[in-house]
Amino acid sequence: MNVTKREYEAYLDTMDTVTILVPYEGEMPTAFFLMERNEQIQLPIARTIHLPTMQKYECITTLPIEIGKPYEIIDSRSRRTDLQIGAVIRTPEFDQLFFYTGSDLGVTLTDTETIFKLWAPSAIEAKVKLLHPETKEEKMKEMVRGEKGVWTWCEPQDLDGCLYTYLVRINGTWAEAVDPYARALTANSEYGMIINLTRSTQPIAPRPALAALTDAIIYETHIRDFSISPHSGIKAKGTYHAFTEENTTTSNGYSTGVSYLKELGVTHIELLPVNDYGGVDEMNPLKEYNWGYNPLYFNVPEGSYSSNPSDGYTRVNELKKLISTLHQNGMRVILDVVYNHVYVRETSSFEKLVPGYYFRHDYYGMPSNGTGVGNDLASERNMVRKFIIDSISYWLTEFQVDGFRFDLMGILDIQTMNAIRALADKTDPTILLLGEGWDLNTPLPYDQKATLYNAEKIPGIAQFNDQFRDYVKGSTFNIYDRGYALGHLHRKNDVKQSLSGSVAYEKYGKYLFAEPFQSINYVESHDNHTLWDKMSKCNHYETDIIRQKRHTLATSMVLLAQGIPFLHSGQEFYRTKFGVENSYKDPDYINQLDWQRREKFDGNIQFIQKLIRFRKQEMALRLPSRSHIQQHVRFLQTSEAVIAYHLTHIKEFSQWNDLLLAFNNDLKEQEFVLPDGNRWRVLLKDQCFFDKGEEEEVVSSYKVPPLSVLILGRE
Repeated sequence: MNVTKREYEAYLDTMDTVTILVPYEGEMPTAFFLMERNEQIQLPIARTIHLPTMQKYECITTLPIEIGKPYEIIDSRSRRTDLQIGAVIRTPEFDQLFFYTGSDLGVTLTDTETIFKLWAPSAIEAKVKLLHPETKEEKMKEMVRGEKGVWTWCEPQDLDGCLYTYLVRINGTWAEAVDPYARALTANSEYGMIINLTRSTQPIAPRPALAALTDAIIYETHIRDFSISPHSGIKAKGTYHAFTEENTTTSNGYSTGVSYLKELGVTHIELLPVNDYGGVDEMNPLKEYNWGYNPLYFNVPEGSYSSNPSDGYTRVNELKKLISTLHQNGMRVILDVVYNHVYVRETSSFEKLVPGYYFRHDYYGMPSNGTGVGNDLASERNMVRKFIIDSISYWLTEFQVDGFRFDLMGILDIQTMNAIRALADKTDPTILLLGEGWDLNTPLPYDQKATLYNAEKIPGIAQFNDQFRDYVKGSTFNIYDRGYALGHLHRKNDVKQSLSGSVAYEKYGKYLFAEPFQSINYVESHDNHTLWDKMSKCNHYETDIIRQKRHTLATSMVLLAQGIPFLHSGQEFYRTKFGVENSYKDPDYINQLDWQRREKFDGNIQFIQKLIRFRKQEMALRLPSRSHIQQHVRFLQTSEAVIAYHLTHIKEFSQWNDLLLAFNNDLKEQEFVLPDGNRWRVLLKDQCFFDKGEEEEVVSSYKVPPLSVLILGRE
């Protein structure tokens, strides 16, 4: 029948409920029938609802409906319509009935055949369109429906390099889409590209050793920001290749690029999204800018960072070489992944191939928007969860990445996150998984959300500690709110909890996390104002020198706290985005790493390097468990401006029996009383570390210089 001229509409909303919508036009129907092999089977009307422009009939069917098979409805007026797939697609029954557990979705390529498999259970027909990579000559192949709604086509030849899309007929309409399981694409995501990954020529160096997750020091950056500055000294600016150039410098001889990262001493480089995303023309990437949180295809390296975005192998090999180079230089790689939404729901392959399934809908059947970008992926559904896990598995095995940062993780469900942790553990238990555990307004029960306040239910996942951020820096969402490092004096107890990994250093205190590795401690990230820009507003009355001291104090607290420290690239040289709060699509001059600023503030960089080195030397700053923190962490009674953080009886973790870290957020030096016992040695004062044997010895009391951290040791 001609679906463009439906006189009324009928939808399968549950496995035994048909909803029929009839406009108020003349005589209204009194009965409906389901056509089965030319036999009319009456659909009893369970309820009639009068709507403003139409009448809604809820009918019951006792005949098992075979999804993927065409049906017609005929009414008492002898008018016909097709039975469309409706809300049934979001029911648990549908989810279980069509749950496919095979590992072969997408394209499987051998020397003799190419096999296509597509999950599209609501489709009546499915085809694969093959295109010659040069002539674009098309061939259409009819796919065969199999179990669990999986369609298959086997081409008896090696189609390496061939382009392809899928076409499906659903609810009477044909839709064309790129394979969501594609591993390569042409430029700007026009077609999927078939590649044989066994022919990928780029080996990847083994991941550097990591004894414990709390040994991690994360440095967040963006592929383009990292090198695009004209002063970076890097040739392949804004690309994957930039991370493979070594021994690069500014014109004045200061290290840049990977050499700079190696000198800094961080252990993990967290890259903003590198999978295929929208918002940038891959053939003219410098005309536009984007952070990359517009995901299109989750298993394909982004083309705008590649020297040849039209070639699938080039994208794969260049990203692999980036990862390998960082591994060779002692750094692991974390990918920022965005499994919470897609760029545009309506045009996404998910929605075209299985309409209504992949996304959450509210009580009224409307797409939910907890992410704030128009759609929420329904990770709790079997085939969405499977897609996410398959994608993570691909990045782990093919690219040998070392961790994942889950954007808006609170949209995802606990079961999915725990399944990802189990998968990662099979590869390497030191794979680091971290996420934004914000509680967002999405139709998923609170106790199923992967949020901060469900941290105990996802014990293998680290989370961004917004309490640490706000207590040390001040509220992210109130630019004039000041935290401890910026001069606020009224939340010292909260800061103490944050410094101790938010696991309750007092045995019966409140805690956010079960174990310290779950706490990602930070005061700045790509989101929101940089710390320097925030201080330019809320501490505008202070001089640049004072603000620099406060900035360094905040970064010192990040690096000396229990848990996992996280630095935003450029934070160590007071990065500014010129007051722009949300720079996700702003020009390069706003977002680029300013390597001239790196030259200007080299002194502070050297201090941060030394703090990182000290953290690596002192396992007492990286205690492995809550019980260790409760055993060894104490805080002294001090003046209002000072927080004195005492690590006691730590000989099994340190060359010292005790360490004392005192922070002073005041403009004046502050004296505090030392614990009784042996003499203390001054290890750090006024940003100066003292060598063994050269330390000043002190007893009874000592003064902390203004706006600084003091470290003492006792044998």
